[in-house]
Amino acid sequence: MRISPVGADAPAPRSEGASVVDSHPISPTPAPGVRTRSQHQRRKRIVQAAAALASRGGVEAMQMRTVAERAGVALGTLYRYFPSKMDLVVAVVGEEIDTLESSIERRPPSAATPAGRAVDILMRATRGLMREPELADALIRSLIMAEVDIPFGDRMAGLLLRVAGNGLTAEVATEEQFALAGSLSGVWVQELLEMLRGRRTYEQVQRRIEIAAGRLFADF
Repeated sequence: MRISPVGADAPAPRSEGASVVDSHPISPTPAPGVRTRSQHQRRKRIVQAAAALASRGGVEAMQMRTVAERAGVALGTLYRYFPSKMDLVVAVVGEEIDTLESSIERRPPSAATPAGRAVDILMRATRGLMREPELADALIRSLIMAEVDIPFGDRMAGLLLRVAGNGLTAEVATEEQFALAGSLSGVWVQELLEMLRGRRTYEQVQRRIEIAAGRLFADF
């Protein structure tokens, strides 16, 4: 889990490995496949640049001009992908969850119980986030304070449902099951914050998650 600002009209410096497409965002009628691939690569560079800045200075360091410069794109291009800083935060969080899901696909939890599988996933996520504690702290705090709808909680709840419930999805889960998965996700976020503040050790967080999962997922 990763200068001086330039004006919106000034050409952004090329970052290592950056495509020449960035210097000319509107290229003459590129092939659809190439265009989609270049857009995906550009978006990924922007998200990686934002994560790298947040990991060193929190969300405050994710100034849009600085992110654009680090990613090697024009400021206007950045705003076309991400209209606000919160959109960037959501994208960085999304990348973290994507990484977690890839980890699950490669190495599914082997615990025999739904609660055990849920604990495996949440502690795996904890280890991944704590590799960059400043980034984790910045992301979690921003999500909690956000005044816009953030899909983080629902996405984590859906992930817990799939793993703990052996493929159970939000569409077929009962209202109670989805609520229980969301509650466990909320417990995890709170415990992660306590750990980031130095009030919990990793072992204490794991034990509390185990207790909560054992109660909440007892009837899964």
